[in-house]
Amino acid sequence: MAKQKPAFQPTFAWLLRRPACFLGFGFGSGLAPVAPGTFGTLPALPLAAALMTLGIDGWLLALLCLPLFAVGIWICNQTEAALGVHDYGGIVWDEIVAMLLVLAFTPNTWAWWLAAFAAFRFFDAVKPPPIRWFDRQVSGGFGVMLDDIIAALMSLLLIRFTVYLIY
Repeated sequence: MAKQKPAFQPTFAWLLRRPACFLGFGFGSGLAPVAPGTFGTLPALPLAAALMTLGIDGWLLALLCLPLFAVGIWICNQTEAALGVHDYGGIVWDEIVAMLLVLAFTPNTWAWWLAAFAAFRFFDAVKPPPIRWFDRQVSGGFGVMLDDIIAALMSLLLIRFTVYLIY
């Protein structure tokens, strides 16, 4: 199923005039001309590092993802409406929140974070069952957010299983 394109090309100036869209596009990272989902996941890394420096990690970071998910439904709905397109590839708030959830329970080293990033990008891009079903069946901002949270949970299972095997 080919992704739709908006009737116009979103720009950084366009995002700055629309705060919800600015967040929806991951502070502009979703404007990347190629692989916007991958580039859109990147802001989660320094954001997670900053939160962890403040002592917000593990279950506390996972709990923070709940309101970020809830507000993300609104952000994604607003961004979809402004674009006139469902689940446009540049909408990456869902990737940021999902990656924060993955990092909440990933060992805090660059190697593990790289593995977590790769695992999440794999599950988000390939969309194996049940992710693909939810991606196709659930629409609106909730659907945009939900399939990425499922990809995050599958990534977490893989990462935690690998941590268990290694340690």
